[in-house]
Amino acid sequence: MAEETDLLILGGGTGGYVAAIRAAQKGMSVTIVEKNKLGGTCLHKGCIPTKALLRSAEVYDTLKDAESFGLEGIGKPTVNFKRIQERKQNIINQLHMGVEGLCKKNKIRILEGEGAVLGPSIFSPVSGAVAVTFNDKEKEEEIIVPKKVLIATGSRPRTLPNLPLDEEMILSSDGMLELETLPKSMAIVGGGVIGVEWASLLNSLGVEVTLIEFMDRLLINESGTVSRELKKQFEQRGINVMLGTKVEEAKVNKKSVVLQLGEKEELKVDKVMVAIGRQPNVDGIGLQNTSVKYDEKGIHVNEYYQTTEGHIYAVGDCIDTLQLAHVAMKEGEIAVSHMLDEQVDTIHYHNVPRCVYTQPEIASVGYTKENVPEGKNVKVGTFNFAGNGKALVYGEGSGFVEVIRDTDTDDLLGVTIIGPHATDLISEASTAIYMDASPIEIGEAIHPHPTMSEVIQEAALDTYGKAIHK
Repeated sequence: MAEETDLLILGGGTGGYVAAIRAAQKGMSVTIVEKNKLGGTCLHKGCIPTKALLRSAEVYDTLKDAESFGLEGIGKPTVNFKRIQERKQNIINQLHMGVEGLCKKNKIRILEGEGAVLGPSIFSPVSGAVAVTFNDKEKEEEIIVPKKVLIATGSRPRTLPNLPLDEEMILSSDGMLELETLPKSMAIVGGGVIGVEWASLLNSLGVEVTLIEFMDRLLINESGTVSRELKKQFEQRGINVMLGTKVEEAKVNKKSVVLQLGEKEELKVDKVMVAIGRQPNVDGIGLQNTSVKYDEKGIHVNEYYQTTEGHIYAVGDCIDTLQLAHVAMKEGEIAVSHMLDEQVDTIHYHNVPRCVYTQPEIASVGYTKENVPEGKNVKVGTFNFAGNGKALVYGEGSGFVEVIRDTDTDDLLGVTIIGPHATDLISEASTAIYMDASPIEIGEAIHPHPTMSEVIQEAALDTYGKAIHK
């Protein structure tokens, strides 16, 4: 007999498990099929482990700079990378136990294995039954017949034909997280979010880093002024940034990799990291047995995450939207609400906060100066962290905030921050946009002093020429 359930979710990452909890809270019976561990890429191979490593690097930088705070005699701290990795894993383990506990609390059934969607069969007159092959090979395959299916299979690192991953000399972000020792030198191919975060991290821990980007600037989706500021600060720290550069070939031997850059230049490093993005996991899950449409960018869905088969939904990295954990979570919640015929607001993706955990941090929400819709009249307000008391107290006076105001409607169109605690500060701007606040409302709201949040206040006032400390 086939097992029945209200909702079967393929993938227990952030999109999958959040959707499962929300569905269970609403009274649905839920089964998750996960081949690895609950929490997915974000918890085990992405957000959490990299931020744990970045925090160790940040503390190390602070200790090295202790004398500037009047703290002498601390000595020269050293990097114990094994201990750093152990701390990272302890954080992952604690959070993983938390996710498992939440699923158990909500009576969500977890099947450890791989699932494949079946076409119409004796189990169901329509496609959507799922065959589960268990990791435990002694268990027989099980057929689950759900009323709804949610595909949340995530993504995997992408590479180039001339940079084949071996996870020893040429590594993806997955392989980087398994390093036991730090190389003396490393080339990072790709100047997007993943590449710049690893460049910042490795540089802080003493690795000689070369960052190679094919485009003419880093973080192509962010403000041009932010890209230039990040490049300037990276180079001041000793990171070699190469823009407009193509990797033609990689020659690997036992101890090093030689990269051919263009026609003449060569670069010899201990290891190479490929950070050119991620590709959706859409193969091997039975989509060919259905009429669900998909391509190399992911599964096709509508604004409620329904596929071309209305009872099958998809969210997260396996669809062509922003590959961010908080986006996948919200998509999962919206999908569940739509399954239950509830009224739900769809996501305006340009109003999703975006964060980069480099040193300095970068965060933005809404439009940047480069992508404001044509025809809009805007005023950009700015304020530097150098004029903020709390930032100077922390020894972090570099960076700035940009606020974009529509001068015709007085709408807040976007906020970009590069500087200390940017990834936390952006929540005020994100909430303001969600609540349809105008920049003057941010500017006139009382902000506690001294705090770094005053930088946003001053930049908002600057869109009217009313900044106090500028």
